[in-house]
Amino acid sequence: MKLNSVGIQEGYHWIRQGFWLFKQNPIAFLMLVFIYVLVAQLAILIPIIGVITVLVLTPTLSVGFMTACRQAIQKERIVPQVYFCALRSTPLIRKRILQLGLLYAIMIFGLSLILGLFINVQAIIPLISNDQAITPEAIHQLYWALLIGGLLYFPIAVLMWFSPVLIAWENMSIPQALFSSWIACWKNRGAFLYYILIWAAILVAIPLLVGASLDTVNLGQAASFIIAPISMGGLTIMHCSFYASWKGCFIADEATVLGD
Repeated sequence: MKLNSVGIQEGYHWIRQGFWLFKQNPIAFLMLVFIYVLVAQLAILIPIIGVITVLVLTPTLSVGFMTACRQAIQKERIVPQVYFCALRSTPLIRKRILQLGLLYAIMIFGLSLILGLFINVQAIIPLISNDQAITPEAIHQLYWALLIGGLLYFPIAVLMWFSPVLIAWENMSIPQALFSSWIACWKNRGAFLYYILIWAAILVAIPLLVGASLDTVNLGQAASFIIAPISMGGLTIMHCSFYASWKGCFIADEATVLGD
């Protein structure tokens, strides 16, 4: 395996390949994402422990979904148990992937503490509760939180983008996997920027446009029923495109061809 350098346009091709990969087994991929979203929502109901558990298992689940992408290409059957393939690996890989998850949880909690220094959490409460009027201050704080949160999460995302699969598939140590993930993202930063901008348009701009269009014809009540499936489908295809970015940035020994 070696690190590849790709052009900016490759970011677009990763998304097209994500669509192609999704079409190989759409029901299975939607099932995997639905299970993750459902479990994450249920875990949030358990104070602190539930959130920590989801964060610690995030690298494990990432390896599971990437493995499912491999299975789809090879026309193999995909089952929910694929999520735990990293934990069923060797004791060393299992230890490393859980340690990586713990490190991820620590970084996210650290991000949350820093974010709390920049935003007024009390001002955002009206946006998540129905018993208070939404104020301009609440909207301003929400956009400010998204901006600051995105900037703070960026280095975490770069470190975690490839590190789970580098540990599980390439048997790297945690420091080596984190460093390799960072280098891969930085070396191909043009493609990743293009990739992120396209997904931002798909997952944010399109739902907003659909919602605004329905509001103009007094069908705002039906917006959630239309936007939710679109968002779920987009989220699933985005996860499939993660595998395409892996194949684009790292040339493995085995040949795996993605459609376009």
